[in-house]
Amino acid sequence: MSERRISEARESFSTTINRVTFGGERVVLTRHGKRVAAVVSIEDLELIEALEDARDLDDVRAALADPGNRERIAWDDLKVQLGL
Repeated sequence: MSERRISEARESFSTTINRVTFGGERVVLTRHGKRVAAVVSIEDLELIEALEDARDLDDVRAALADPGNRERIAWDDLKVQLGL
């Protein structure tokens, strides 16, 4: 993983993208010395999203297993509760 100032990455955007795409690098962008963003390959992004989906599914399963969540709520009542 390498770090680049945003201004450097902006000046050589295609080089940064090529390093990520073809070199398999992960490039961390910094502003005033602080890490603010990262440029990653699409494969890394898809892995991150799959991990997030798995964590969300675990949360859903836990909510469904909770006996306190057995009561049904009418759709119109739910919209009112959520202010929709």
